[in-house]
Amino acid sequence: MPLFLLPNRLLPLPSSPLTTCHASPAALRSSPSSPPPTLPILLNSTTSVPSLSCALQCPHFQSCSGCSHELNLHRPIIVDEADHFFKTLGVSDFDFESCRLWGWRSRAKLAVRGSSMKPLIGLYEEGTHNVVDIPHCKAHHPNINAAVELLRQGITKLNIEPFDEDEGTGELRYVQMALTTYNTSIPASERYKNGKVQVSLVWNSRNENSHNFEKLNALANFLWRNGGPRSDLRFIHSVWANFQTSTNNIIFGNRWRHLLGESGFWEHVGGIDMSLAPSSFGQANTRAFDILLRKLQKYVPYGASVTDLYAGAGAIGLSLAATRKCRSVKCVEVNKESKLSFEKTVERLPNHVDSSISWHHADASDEPLSWLMGSEVVVVDPPRKGLDASLLDALRNISSLERKAKSSPESSDSKVKDEKRPWVLRSLKDSVQIGSKPTLEDSGSLPQTLIYISCGWESFKEDCMTLLSSKKWRLQKAHGFQLLSWHPKHRSFSCVQEGASSKSQEKEIREEEETLRKETSINLT
Repeated sequence: MPLFLLPNRLLPLPSSPLTTCHASPAALRSSPSSPPPTLPILLNSTTSVPSLSCALQCPHFQSCSGCSHELNLHRPIIVDEADHFFKTLGVSDFDFESCRLWGWRSRAKLAVRGSSMKPLIGLYEEGTHNVVDIPHCKAHHPNINAAVELLRQGITKLNIEPFDEDEGTGELRYVQMALTTYNTSIPASERYKNGKVQVSLVWNSRNENSHNFEKLNALANFLWRNGGPRSDLRFIHSVWANFQTSTNNIIFGNRWRHLLGESGFWEHVGGIDMSLAPSSFGQANTRAFDILLRKLQKYVPYGASVTDLYAGAGAIGLSLAATRKCRSVKCVEVNKESKLSFEKTVERLPNHVDSSISWHHADASDEPLSWLMGSEVVVVDPPRKGLDASLLDALRNISSLERKAKSSPESSDSKVKDEKRPWVLRSLKDSVQIGSKPTLEDSGSLPQTLIYISCGWESFKEDCMTLLSSKKWRLQKAHGFQLLSWHPKHRSFSCVQEGASSKSQEKEIREEEETLRKETSINLT
């Protein structure tokens, strides 16, 4: 739930909570739920559509851990709780953007278990490692379900052995399905329903020199032959392999290989073309994320200096650089895999962007003052646990830190360059700098606006109260967005929307049903 916080001394800029809903596929599981659909049909054009009551109507709901809400998806209880929470803090106009309720998920990590004759592809059953087969998931984009079914056919046809956790044997451990709607050759209105799926196969071997690599190649070719650009269906974007032999629960290993299709994966969000490697974090609901970015942009003044913490591949920071003509944008991310995606995205920024832009491989919790210094706006997008304690403390004591920085003969950044701190050296070594426009880093200034994007309601409330208790910040604005929904660990961020009983809302729901019917009318042979 994104939040915009402003210091007391700054009046017009709002602090805006952005509420996100999570239906995270990373929480994988399994069970003997519904049987797979009859081959060779991958997706039936008669797939039922949820009714006007906004019920999920998913055949996997009782066994799958992916969703916790079945009824009233448009307005879960968390909306009223959030509205009350913000009213007690003086924000009376909390609003919520209810986005697509079904078929919204464009990224899914799924476990592959069972046998070659009866593969189970889905999520873990709650509290177990039993995988629930979910061929008719209502959250998945229809083409992800189609790609899952095509993979199921390939596993059976080629006698691919799913992974056995107890024995550590088998060949295919997990699959990641990522959908892109980036296609400038067709009208914008048709891009979502014609999205293409990047398939990443997590193979139980160290590398491509393993004895079963030929079976991996055969499976990739099967997917490409039946779903690639020369097939009748043309919904497979590319096929990648990831090699993983670890005995822990980490899905991906460190070694990747591009097998077939396009190597680049792009999506247009927040006014920019964004590159995402299969190893990079990407929002599962790209349409809602685009809405969030465009709302967020309004709270950043033109020409501001911005720091984007927990930045990933820099989607937020680079979107602001392009749309708000920022003087400088500094992105900080602990996952080094995001660096390549950041560099590719920068290459496609509009020509008018004239910002000093940098990306740093570093932990934002280490010496956070060095990242805050010289920024007028800070955007934080932490994991569901919330802000790291050291960063939270630095933000809470922002005024005293600013006085200390201004009284110091050198700026904090200047000192950082001279001190032999290992984390700083790593950051400088692994950083990316674009442009040389002068910044405010030597002025000793600290942020006047904080934009907090949260995917954990409970941790957000704690962080919010801690910041407000310092009397240095005030909450000015809060917005909610349905980015991800229905997952039990994110109940507080389910589909929330005001005025759901109005005639206009009923019309929107009917239009949503009709859109979903059109999108699911894909007959695969």
